[in-house]
Amino acid sequence: METTIFYIFAIVILIFSVLAVTSRRILRAAVYFLFVLLAVAGLFFLLSFNFLAAVQLTVYAGGIIVLFIFSIMLTSQVNDKLEPIAAKKIIFSLLAAIAGAVVCISAIMTYRFSEPKNIEVDAGMKTIGKYLLSYGENGYALPFEVISLLLLASLIGAIMIAKRDNT
Repeated sequence: METTIFYIFAIVILIFSVLAVTSRRILRAAVYFLFVLLAVAGLFFLLSFNFLAAVQLTVYAGGIIVLFIFSIMLTSQVNDKLEPIAAKKIIFSLLAAIAGAVVCISAIMTYRFSEPKNIEVDAGMKTIGKYLLSYGENGYALPFEVISLLLLASLIGAIMIAKRDNT
Protein backbone atom coordinates (compact mmCIF):
# COMPACT_ATOMS: atom_id res chain seq x y z
CA MET A 1 0.00 0.00 0.00
CA GLU A 2 2.82 2.45 0.88
CA THR A 3 4.55 1.69 -2.41
CA THR A 4 1.38 2.53 -4.34
CA ILE A 5 0.96 5.80 -2.46
CA PHE A 6 4.63 6.64 -3.12
CA TYR A 7 4.17 6.08 -6.86
CA ILE A 8 1.01 8.20 -6.87
CA PHE A 9 2.89 11.07 -5.19
CA ALA A 10 5.84 10.63 -7.56
CA ILE A 11 3.57 10.72 -10.63
CA VAL A 12 1.77 13.82 -9.30
CA ILE A 13 5.13 15.52 -8.71
CA LEU A 14 6.39 14.68 -12.21
CA ILE A 15 3.21 15.69 -14.03
CA PHE A 16 2.65 18.96 -12.19
CA SER A 17 6.36 19.87 -12.36
CA VAL A 18 6.26 19.60 -16.14
CA LEU A 19 2.97 21.52 -16.25
CA ALA A 20 4.40 24.28 -14.01
CA VAL A 21 7.43 24.71 -16.24
CA THR A 22 5.63 24.48 -19.58
CA SER A 23 2.50 26.48 -18.80
CA ARG A 24 2.25 29.79 -20.62
CA ARG A 25 -0.13 31.22 -18.02
CA ILE A 26 1.84 32.31 -14.99
CA LEU A 27 -0.96 31.97 -12.44
CA ARG A 28 -1.63 28.40 -13.56
CA ALA A 29 2.09 27.66 -13.24
CA ALA A 30 1.96 28.84 -9.62
CA VAL A 31 -1.04 26.61 -8.91
CA TYR A 32 0.71 23.64 -10.53
CA PHE A 33 3.71 24.38 -8.33
CA LEU A 34 1.39 24.32 -5.31
CA PHE A 35 0.35 20.76 -6.24
CA VAL A 36 4.01 19.76 -6.48
CA LEU A 37 4.71 21.13 -3.00
CA LEU A 38 1.64 19.38 -1.57
CA ALA A 39 2.75 16.06 -3.06
CA VAL A 40 6.25 16.53 -1.62
CA ALA A 41 4.64 17.11 1.80
CA GLY A 42 2.68 13.90 1.25
CA LEU A 43 5.96 12.07 0.64
CA PHE A 44 7.35 13.47 3.88
CA PHE A 45 4.26 12.27 5.76
CA LEU A 46 4.64 8.86 4.11
CA LEU A 47 8.24 8.68 5.35
CA SER A 48 7.07 9.67 8.88
CA PHE A 49 8.95 12.98 8.73
CA ASN A 50 5.98 14.79 10.25
CA PHE A 51 7.86 17.93 11.29
CA LEU A 52 9.39 18.34 7.83
CA ALA A 53 5.99 17.73 6.22
CA ALA A 54 4.40 20.38 8.44
CA VAL A 55 7.15 22.85 7.54
CA GLN A 56 6.65 22.00 3.85
CA LEU A 57 2.93 22.69 4.13
CA THR A 58 3.13 25.89 6.16
CA VAL A 59 6.24 27.56 4.76
CA TYR A 60 6.31 26.47 1.15
CA ALA A 61 2.79 25.40 0.19
CA GLY A 62 1.31 28.14 2.36
CA GLY A 63 3.67 31.08 2.54
CA ILE A 64 5.78 30.90 -0.60
CA ILE A 65 2.88 30.14 -2.95
CA VAL A 66 0.86 33.00 -1.46
CA LEU A 67 3.89 35.25 -1.99
CA PHE A 68 4.17 34.10 -5.62
CA ILE A 69 0.48 34.67 -6.25
CA PHE A 70 0.62 38.15 -4.69
CA SER A 71 3.66 38.94 -6.83
CA ILE A 72 1.83 37.78 -9.93
CA MET A 73 -1.28 39.77 -9.06
CA LEU A 74 0.69 42.94 -8.30
CA THR A 75 3.02 42.87 -11.29
CA SER A 76 1.03 41.52 -14.22
CA GLN A 77 -2.40 40.81 -15.51
CA VAL A 78 -3.67 37.41 -14.42
CA ASN A 79 -4.80 36.43 -17.90
CA ASP A 80 -1.52 37.37 -19.59
CA LYS A 81 0.12 34.61 -21.56
CA LEU A 82 3.87 34.28 -21.59
CA GLU A 83 5.58 34.53 -24.94
CA PRO A 84 6.39 31.27 -26.75
CA ILE A 85 9.87 29.98 -26.08
CA ALA A 86 12.36 29.88 -28.94
CA ALA A 87 13.81 26.51 -29.96
CA LYS A 88 17.33 27.72 -29.12
CA LYS A 89 16.29 28.44 -25.53
CA ILE A 90 14.61 25.05 -25.22
CA ILE A 91 17.75 23.25 -26.37
CA PHE A 92 19.96 25.29 -24.04
CA SER A 93 17.60 24.67 -21.11
CA LEU A 94 17.54 20.95 -21.83
CA LEU A 95 21.35 20.83 -21.95
CA ALA A 96 21.59 22.83 -18.71
CA ALA A 97 19.07 20.51 -17.00
CA ILE A 98 20.97 17.42 -18.14
CA ALA A 99 24.29 18.91 -16.98
CA GLY A 100 22.77 19.79 -13.60
CA ALA A 101 21.33 16.29 -13.24
CA VAL A 102 24.71 14.73 -14.08
CA VAL A 103 26.48 16.92 -11.51
CA CYS A 104 23.91 16.17 -8.80
CA ILE A 105 23.84 12.43 -9.48
CA SER A 106 27.62 12.17 -9.58
CA ALA A 107 27.93 14.16 -6.33
CA ILE A 108 25.41 11.91 -4.63
CA MET A 109 27.02 8.73 -5.96
CA THR A 110 30.57 9.70 -4.94
CA TYR A 111 29.77 11.19 -1.50
CA ARG A 112 30.20 8.79 1.40
CA PHE A 113 27.14 9.25 3.55
CA SER A 114 27.64 8.47 7.20
CA GLU A 115 25.27 8.50 10.10
CA PRO A 116 25.39 11.83 11.93
CA LYS A 117 26.96 11.75 15.36
CA ASN A 118 25.23 12.86 18.51
CA ILE A 119 21.77 13.16 16.97
CA GLU A 120 18.86 11.65 18.81
CA VAL A 121 16.62 9.46 16.72
CA ASP A 122 13.52 10.70 18.49
CA ALA A 123 14.42 14.40 18.58
CA GLY A 124 12.12 16.90 20.17
CA MET A 125 11.38 20.45 19.09
CA LYS A 126 14.18 21.84 21.23
CA THR A 127 16.75 19.55 19.59
CA ILE A 128 15.46 20.33 16.10
CA GLY A 129 15.65 24.06 16.83
CA LYS A 130 19.18 23.71 18.15
CA TYR A 131 20.35 21.95 14.98
CA LEU A 132 18.51 24.37 12.67
CA LEU A 133 20.19 27.39 14.27
CA SER A 134 23.59 25.83 14.91
CA TYR A 135 26.71 26.70 12.90
CA GLY A 136 28.75 23.83 14.32
CA GLU A 137 28.78 20.14 13.49
CA ASN A 138 25.41 18.94 12.17
CA GLY A 139 24.19 22.56 12.07
CA TYR A 140 21.90 23.81 9.35
CA ALA A 141 22.06 27.59 9.75
CA LEU A 142 24.29 28.15 6.72
CA PRO A 143 22.23 26.02 4.27
CA PHE A 144 19.08 27.70 5.61
CA GLU A 145 20.51 31.15 4.87
CA VAL A 146 21.70 30.08 1.41
CA ILE A 147 18.22 28.82 0.57
CA SER A 148 16.64 32.05 1.81
CA LEU A 149 18.99 34.07 -0.42
CA LEU A 150 18.13 31.81 -3.37
CA LEU A 151 14.41 32.35 -2.76
CA LEU A 152 14.96 36.11 -2.52
CA ALA A 153 16.93 36.12 -5.78
CA SER A 154 14.25 34.09 -7.55
CA LEU A 155 11.53 36.45 -6.32
CA ILE A 156 13.49 39.50 -7.49
CA GLY A 157 14.07 37.78 -10.84
CA ALA A 158 10.37 36.99 -11.17
CA ILE A 159 9.45 40.61 -10.45
CA MET A 160 12.03 41.87 -12.96
CA ILE A 161 10.69 39.53 -15.65
CA ALA A 162 7.12 40.55 -14.90
CA LYS A 163 7.90 44.27 -14.86
CA ARG A 164 10.03 44.42 -18.03
CA ASP A 165 8.74 46.39 -20.97
CA ASN A 166 7.59 44.47 -24.03
CA THR A 167 9.50 46.74 -26.39
